[in-house]
Amino acid sequence: MTASLTFENTIALRLRAESNRRLVRLWLYFICALVAAMVVVGGATRLTDSGLSITEWRPLLGAIPPLNDLDWQAAFDLYKQIPEFQKINSDMTLQGFKFIYWWEWSHRFLGRIVGVAFFVPMVWLWLSGRLEGWLKPRLLLLFALGGLQGFIGWWMVMSGLVERVDVSQYRLATHLLLASIIFAYAMWVARGLAPHSTKAGPPGLRGQAMIITLLVLMQIFLGGLVAGLDAGLAFNTWPRIDGAWVPDKLWILKPVWLNLFENIKTVQFIHRMSAYLLFAFVLFHMFISFGGEASPHRNRAIVLFLLITAQAMIGIATLLKQVPFDWAISHQFGGIVVLGFAVAHWRGLKGVYPPAVEIRREG
Repeated sequence: MTASLTFENTIALRLRAESNRRLVRLWLYFICALVAAMVVVGGATRLTDSGLSITEWRPLLGAIPPLNDLDWQAAFDLYKQIPEFQKINSDMTLQGFKFIYWWEWSHRFLGRIVGVAFFVPMVWLWLSGRLEGWLKPRLLLLFALGGLQGFIGWWMVMSGLVERVDVSQYRLATHLLLASIIFAYAMWVARGLAPHSTKAGPPGLRGQAMIITLLVLMQIFLGGLVAGLDAGLAFNTWPRIDGAWVPDKLWILKPVWLNLFENIKTVQFIHRMSAYLLFAFVLFHMFISFGGEASPHRNRAIVLFLLITAQAMIGIATLLKQVPFDWAISHQFGGIVVLGFAVAHWRGLKGVYPPAVEIRREG
């Protein structure tokens, strides 16, 4: 009788633990969706040249937009003091300022929403005993990365308030990369909480999936440099660039490494070459996955290749069309989708975490 009760109690504990995992997983998926939205709105803010419209960093009071004509004029007067207005937008009206202001305000407000949507549920889950011990440091790390991202965002804006008429491409790419890392890590933890239908994949495939994820992150960083330099608006031909497969004047800046970050032609060329590398490696990975029996691992490898192909086509179209708003936003969103699936694929190949509660029948 005692053994039976123990077994039944263990099953009940297991079901409760799995229910908690499901709750945490769905919450983290929601956070991933919010971060993805942040990336898209951030891209729109960049494309509309709205990022410098708010010249102050007020973490709490900044959530309140201008509420009357006096507030709007005060915000506009602050904007008039920076080089972007004085050298580029000196003919801007208050109505035009409101357009760019709302984009930047929405981006910052969404960042605050992400912070609240992460912190409040985390505290509740923690205090209610719904978090397993191994999860707690991972969630604290995510929270710390989110705080760092807020600082990096302001550090980026500061670069365009004194001498420049736009933000530093270094800081923009760093801001985008950190957002992508936060998204990827949240997805990794969430997928680890999901029930997996197959065991871990072969070590070779796992290693390749890790490399693919790192290549996607590198490609996103390079995309940030392209955006920061407006490099997508130059050399709008494909597959050749500036009339050649390998154009000249790629290494004209001194020291040479500056070309990797400040030469528009070099940055766009490297972004293209890294895209080809990623495409080829994902294709290779898909072919290798056919070496064993059919499995969800193989299916994910196929889907990942299709996503990479679609993203490449969107990127080419964006370039040829000279970066129209809708295509550029689609390309940025596509990058996050590819990253999320690459992480999910890598985590699936790693296998499932041990059960939250082991079930053993006694007697």
